[in-house]
Amino acid sequence: MESAKCKVQSVVICIVLIVFSFSCGAKKEKTGYDEVVAGYLKKPFQDNMPQMYYKISSGDVLEIVTWKEPDFSKEVLVRGDGKITFPLLGDVEVGGKTPLQVRNEIAAKLNDYVVNPVVSVSVKNPQSQKIYVLGEVIKPSEYPLTKNLTVIQAIAMASGFTEWASRKEIIVIRHENGAQRVIPINYKAIVEDKDFTQNIPLKSNDTIIVP
Repeated sequence: MESAKCKVQSVVICIVLIVFSFSCGAKKEKTGYDEVVAGYLKKPFQDNMPQMYYKISSGDVLEIVTWKEPDFSKEVLVRGDGKITFPLLGDVEVGGKTPLQVRNEIAAKLNDYVVNPVVSVSVKNPQSQKIYVLGEVIKPSEYPLTKNLTVIQAIAMASGFTEWASRKEIIVIRHENGAQRVIPINYKAIVEDKDFTQNIPLKSNDTIIVP
């Protein structure tokens, strides 16, 4: 009897230890998960548009570095005409191009002055890619234009509507080919009627007005 009793006690102790170990492991795993999520949520909003897609425009500041050639390494401001001035090359058209395209063009032109130039071009201060959300939103302001940003996403960036917002009469003002275009947007039609054709992708300098 005594032996059987000891065996039962041993089994009970083993079960308790197993349960305790499992609960500790689960708690540790959950804590790690919570820390990852919390860390992610604390990250500030950033304009993460990959530079391979970024279209350079006036107001941007470019950092152009030519390896081992300090005379051909500098920061330049993109002028209103979409051009920059670069040593020996004069005016270089960069507006509407990606940093990769500009890099290849400058490297090709520098071949006349430098042996096998290795050039890098990055947008150090992207000022041109902005959109504006104005009117009856919680935080009317300018916002960075990220890749494939839509009307609904832009309104969310502005923290949504005020209680007086007219959600059926939103307009997007867009400048194209020297002319101003007004695009009507019915937010309720997008959300309630699933008319996603109105949730248009935004372009640089678009202005969303919520009356």
